[in-house]
Amino acid sequence: MAMAVALSSSTATPTTKLWPPSTSQPPRFLLPIIPSNPSSNTNLLTSSPSHKWRLRISFFPAFLNKGKGNNVTALKQELLQAIEPLDRGAEATPEDQEMVDQISRKLEAVNPTKEPLKSDLLNGKWELIYTTSRSILQTERPKFLRSKLNYQGINVDSLRAQNMESWPFFNQVTADLKPLNSRKVAVQFDTFKILGLIPVKAPGRARGELEITYLDEELRISRGDKGNLFILKMIDPSYRVPV
Repeated sequence: MAMAVALSSSTATPTTKLWPPSTSQPPRFLLPIIPSNPSSNTNLLTSSPSHKWRLRISFFPAFLNKGKGNNVTALKQELLQAIEPLDRGAEATPEDQEMVDQISRKLEAVNPTKEPLKSDLLNGKWELIYTTSRSILQTERPKFLRSKLNYQGINVDSLRAQNMESWPFFNQVTADLKPLNSRKVAVQFDTFKILGLIPVKAPGRARGELEITYLDEELRISRGDKGNLFILKMIDPSYRVPV
């Protein structure tokens, strides 16, 4: 909430991320939403690189970055191409993680939204497309039991957030957000919904902090207080977290 503010979510030990706590708690999940059409998303998803691309980008990062400077569009495309074959981070090697982190830092350096918590661009439904959080990725589970998509809804005006899993469990969690500065929030989870239906009160220790380091109308990058990276794309700016 699985806020990546990329809120982190999971049902293992409570983590200080905007996605919910972990397995000693109710089932894990990112909230990060129940899909619309994951394949039809903004111009960010223009090409699908092959595994050959993954090798090329690993061997020639300097070449790929050459001449891009502060070209935000080119950096975003480079980032999306780098993470596309990584199964939202579940298949990322340490080298892949380092590469994604480096490109993310270049984007963070040219962040066009200096005070994201004061921006309406934060409102809406976001899809988690990459994270380093193993609990949110559920990598300890067999693949067929991992959530296929994770979403996050955010309301800046009411300071509410919602993390959602898709199939097979459709778990959800909601949270209150408390701004710590214009980029960072404290997250307190309040209610889990098992299978999207059965409410369970979140324990008081289900809390965390999240800093939004990049924000525009298409892409959001956040970093949690446990060092995890969250990258999300906007899929529905009109979405509001249910009261």
